[in-house]
Amino acid sequence: MAVIYGIAPVLEALRSGKRRVKEVWLAHGTKPHRWQELRALAGQARIPLSEVERSRLDAITRRANHQGVVALVSAVGYADLEEVLSGITGSPLLVVLDQVEDPHNLGAVIRTAECAGAHAVIIPEHHAVGLTDTVVKASAGATEYLPVVRVVNLATTLDSLRQRDIWIVGVERDGERPYVGWDFTLPTAVVLGSEGKGIRRLVRERCDLVVSLPLLGNITSLNVSVAAGVVLYEAVRQRHLLSLAGGQA
Repeated sequence: MAVIYGIAPVLEALRSGKRRVKEVWLAHGTKPHRWQELRALAGQARIPLSEVERSRLDAITRRANHQGVVALVSAVGYADLEEVLSGITGSPLLVVLDQVEDPHNLGAVIRTAECAGAHAVIIPEHHAVGLTDTVVKASAGATEYLPVVRVVNLATTLDSLRQRDIWIVGVERDGERPYVGWDFTLPTAVVLGSEGKGIRRLVRERCDLVVSLPLLGNITSLNVSVAAGVVLYEAVRQRHLLSLAGGQA
């Protein structure tokens, strides 16, 4: 079992029904409006819900920002890449993260990817953060819907994606062309690097193309979650235009 906390993550766990929720605890005396839905969902599923002292929730979450709600749930599982790929209809859009170690960044990328309609986020098993409770909180519940695939070897995985006719597009400061110059209506895996280090050489060598985002100020890099948002919503824009034109994406 695992602990998740925060109003949005717990609500999404209850809404999605993908994970078993064993119990929900609310901080005594706090009654935000969104708890009405939380109480209703827990009641419908016959999940025990009780009010406890806030200090107990502080202890359970190691004084994290739990917003007065904590749930005991089954552990989130990683998705199987083959199952994800076989279940995709239309043009695949994947996000590949190379050694992202900050849980808040991973959670934010997962949230953005889910909102942008990406089909999965792929992360390496080593030298990268996994699906921790902090990641779940930072994703605002997106981990309940978007498959996260964990692989042993990222370079080999990219080779496998290419064999399925998925284009591998890296995002780096010194990219070969601007990000708007790529046709994101094509099957695409967007590769983003770690904080401060970028994409590793062996991973970059697997990219069919590396695109860049314009940096017009004095700071020479963007947070990985911001870069992911910019690129993914360019994909949303292009795919939306294609659908309006009568195509498919």
